[in-house]
Amino acid sequence: MYGLWKPRVLGAWKVPATGPVILAVNHSHNIDGPMVIGVAPRPSHFLVKKEAFVGPLDPCMTRLGQIKVDRDTTDRTAVMRALGVLENGGVLGIFPEGTRGEGDFAALRAGLAYFAVRSGAPIVPVAVLGSTDRPGRLIKALPPLRSRVDVVFGDPFEAGDGSGRRTRKALDEATERIQKQLSSHLENARRLTGR
Repeated sequence: MYGLWKPRVLGAWKVPATGPVILAVNHSHNIDGPMVIGVAPRPSHFLVKKEAFVGPLDPCMTRLGQIKVDRDTTDRTAVMRALGVLENGGVLGIFPEGTRGEGDFAALRAGLAYFAVRSGAPIVPVAVLGSTDRPGRLIKALPPLRSRVDVVFGDPFEAGDGSGRRTRKALDEATERIQKQLSSHLENARRLTGR
């Protein structure tokens, strides 16, 4: 990432140095995940749609520990692998919106709340800004080479209410808390970076 673009990483020190943690990343461009993987202070395992595991990317992503997920069904294998990452004290990366979009955390899916409440791992919000500012001249699908992309890590927070409940209502409440925290972080990141 540092060879192709000029990432400016802010707040990486906020990611807990040990223990399980979930990185909740906004997603507006296809380089957002690789950018966070490349600049995060700890190795991370992202939930990635199975469609991305094609050709030479498949063995590469698998070796890097990325988790293939079928978004059209409840992919129990992916869920168990993701929980295993957290149980082993690792870093799990999730795009809580479920797919690439505006990257504004406006519509969260329940997966992030499930993993956070089930594992008790803190969530670190991550805002990737600048990846969609303009297309590259050589490869239109990528940001211009050597352009600046900001990656802003936020303060860790707990998604649960402390009760340990994992009911549907508890997950819905956790999702609301998460959305407020992520939206607030994105607003602060935009103010901090001027984007």
